[in-house]
Amino acid sequence: MSARVASGLDIAASELVIAAPGSGDGYWAGGPSAWWHDGVFYLAYRLRRPVDSGRGYANVVARSTNGVTFETLCSVDKDVLDTASLERPALVRRPDGGWRLFVSLSTPGSKHWRIDCLDADDPAELATGTRTVVWPGDADTAVKDPVVLIDADGGWHAWICCHPLTEPGEEDRMTTRYASSADGLQWTWGETVLEPGAAGWDRRGRRVATVLQQPDGAVQVYYDGRADAGENWYERTGLATGKSLGSVLAVVGDAPVAQSDHSRHTLRYASAVQLPAGTARIYFEAANETGANEIRTQLISSSIAD
Repeated sequence: MSARVASGLDIAASELVIAAPGSGDGYWAGGPSAWWHDGVFYLAYRLRRPVDSGRGYANVVARSTNGVTFETLCSVDKDVLDTASLERPALVRRPDGGWRLFVSLSTPGSKHWRIDCLDADDPAELATGTRTVVWPGDADTAVKDPVVLIDADGGWHAWICCHPLTEPGEEDRMTTRYASSADGLQWTWGETVLEPGAAGWDRRGRRVATVLQQPDGAVQVYYDGRADAGENWYERTGLATGKSLGSVLAVVGDAPVAQSDHSRHTLRYASAVQLPAGTARIYFEAANETGANEIRTQLISSSIAD
């Protein structure tokens, strides 16, 4: 485990966690979602091939005692879930001690996405867990890539990436909407908390990637942004802050705070777990020298906006 604790994302200080499933553009290990419990790190992530070779084909759940070297617990195949492609999952330990995996599912033959969940007593059993449709989306909106937190009182909070489907060819646009729940199955929509501006490196879309709550209740957020349709799948990472869980987020600065040195500078889907002594371990998807994406990790301060 690296001893260095950085103030924020720094790819040069990171370590490889999950290698890409192939070499070249479109072979991606990514979309990590991390959870930390009783000194053990749990990680769910997506494996993907190029569009003409199957797209997102599996969600994997793994565990680690050091946060870097993971063993696979189970894998969920897209064919089992009857979907055209899988995207970023979200892994949580329920307040009752069970586990839940939210999965993003592409509706075959369309641009529509919805979010289901799988429940099991043990994370190794999630692939065959009880399945529930959680966010179905609708004819006007595709929903995917949830970020899910549970507060100290057992309340559930989520940030959902929403893609408007009302204009053909423009479906890659994205905003983030907040939702809350008492049980993580029945949700109440809140405000759109992050949306793109009229200009800038992220004017095409902004997607919340990870949320770190501070001792005063404020939140610090890494988000994914893209400038145009050509940057779909090649997002970089920005920073935003909010006054509380569910509050509208304010973007910090006018440039990405993290990107790769390779393949359109892709660095996205950050997922951080807060650790003792004001630190956090963050996982993220980043392009390597072949154009494939891999999952990397580093230790950071749990206050990333300092």
